[in-house]
Amino acid sequence: MFAIVEINGQQFKVTKDQEIFVHRLQNEEGANVSFDNVLLVSDDTKTQVGGPNLKAKVDATVLEHLKGDKVIVFKKKRRKGYRVKNGHRQYFTKLKINSIVF
Repeated sequence: MFAIVEINGQQFKVTKDQEIFVHRLQNEEGANVSFDNVLLVSDDTKTQVGGPNLKAKVDATVLEHLKGDKVIVFKKKRRKGYRVKNGHRQYFTKLKINSIVF
């Protein structure tokens, strides 16, 4: 069984006991969260598609908050002597999906 759920404006395909990384949530580590924006639920026999949402929810546990890998942003204009180098690390939250209820 899997579901497509919207978390912080992004869509994720999740299954039970899966661990996913989403953009930083405000919940504390160890807290249980539930998401109601379920767009699709499917098991072996049938598929339900919402229009736009289903009356289902996905329960998850916040495992940890962390930062992603550094992304280097380098800008240059040739023959002008213009060079700018910046780095960025995105904040993430690691979730474990506990259940999909519909």
